[in-house]
Amino acid sequence: MTHDVHVIGGGLAGSEAAWQLAQVGVKVRLSEMRGSGEMTPAHQTDGLAELVCSNSFRSDDDTKNAVGLLHHEMRALDSLIMRAGEVARVPAGSAMAVDRDVFSHEVQRTLDQHPNVEILRERIDALPQSGLTIVATGPLTAASLAQNIVKATGEDRLAFFDAIAPIVHRDSIDMSKCWIQSRWNKTTEASNEDGDYINCPMTKEQYLAFHKGLIEGEKTEFKEWEKDTPYFDGCMPIEVMAERGVETLRYGPMKGVGLDNPYDTSEEHPQGRWPYAVVQLRQDNKLGTLWNMVGFQTKLKYGAQVELFRTIPGLEKAEFARLGGLHRNTFLNSPEVLDRQLRLKAAPHIRFAGQVTGCEGYVESAAIGLVAGLMTASELAGRDWHPLPASTALGALLSHITGDADAQTFQPMNVNFGLFPPLHEVKKKQRKEAYTARAKADLAAWINAAHEPVAA
Repeated sequence: MTHDVHVIGGGLAGSEAAWQLAQVGVKVRLSEMRGSGEMTPAHQTDGLAELVCSNSFRSDDDTKNAVGLLHHEMRALDSLIMRAGEVARVPAGSAMAVDRDVFSHEVQRTLDQHPNVEILRERIDALPQSGLTIVATGPLTAASLAQNIVKATGEDRLAFFDAIAPIVHRDSIDMSKCWIQSRWNKTTEASNEDGDYINCPMTKEQYLAFHKGLIEGEKTEFKEWEKDTPYFDGCMPIEVMAERGVETLRYGPMKGVGLDNPYDTSEEHPQGRWPYAVVQLRQDNKLGTLWNMVGFQTKLKYGAQVELFRTIPGLEKAEFARLGGLHRNTFLNSPEVLDRQLRLKAAPHIRFAGQVTGCEGYVESAAIGLVAGLMTASELAGRDWHPLPASTALGALLSHITGDADAQTFQPMNVNFGLFPPLHEVKKKQRKEAYTARAKADLAAWINAAHEPVAA
């Protein structure tokens, strides 16, 4: 099949970009390295849109949460990633979590069956010299292509480490020491009857011993060229957090507030039965057979992980479907090298999309792929691109990537209300709801304008 646009990379962003283009009649060549005999340090399959870290798309609340608002906006623009997410959805309280295998299979199936998409398993080593192209190779871009991108941009790439949380077999968890509950008992229609998280409580003594084990445990050693690479705070290894202070984890992923320990009948806790610390596990697949350790991204060596994590109450005999890991991520200094339409300033026929642009998170990556697809379709049709309102989640994230951020200090960013034009006149308690209401109205107006017939 001849193609109009070449999409390089079959992750969330590339898959979304290909879908958006194909849906308006554009012929797409989608190149994915996995399946050609190549693999990345983090992927385990050759499936499109494989989720390599958490299985969560985070909050689905579109009334007062920025990422939930992004979900809403993507659904309004017929996002493939959000479609597949609904098919693969598993209970996670007010969050949106998916069975990662079902999710990848649904994305793969949909694009395989689309008449305007041709999927090729091939490694691309250099940026194409001509033809409209979207590069969505993600943070694990192959070394040869990454070097070619650096040469083309004239900028040194930035890098950080991204850590993966372990996954535990459900039937190996001792539920006589754990209980199921969502924090503050928050649930949704998709929730399990009792709650969406398995909670493993710790006493003060157990927590302090665990903290010591994190500090002293044998960890992955860095190569010389990796030693100055910064971590991204949104995926900080748990032992790095532990190094920041003995109480850090208790106010982070191991906080016990909002959870009633049914096994604690003592009067030890002044707030009630909240555990001193807690390890939470969240359902990872539709069958409920796999659960991931929330916030437990780690660079501990495998043997150290098994030894330490089996000291957690309820996980003494835990069997791990996957242990934690660590890989290096790369991203562009996008405010410096990309224009407002995600085009490479040095080669405008090439757009970048996804995490390689410097957004962070599954949903954000897919969102930038969606926008890149829309921009490219508009260019092919000979239409002027009307920028997304900065008041929307899509527009705010895009603005951060393509110019609002300081190029000298640019770092990956999740979508958040700090990126939105401020509403100082609105009371602080009502501001989040005001941000989301404004964004929904502005996106609806933008969509309506985009579908107005062009005057003769």
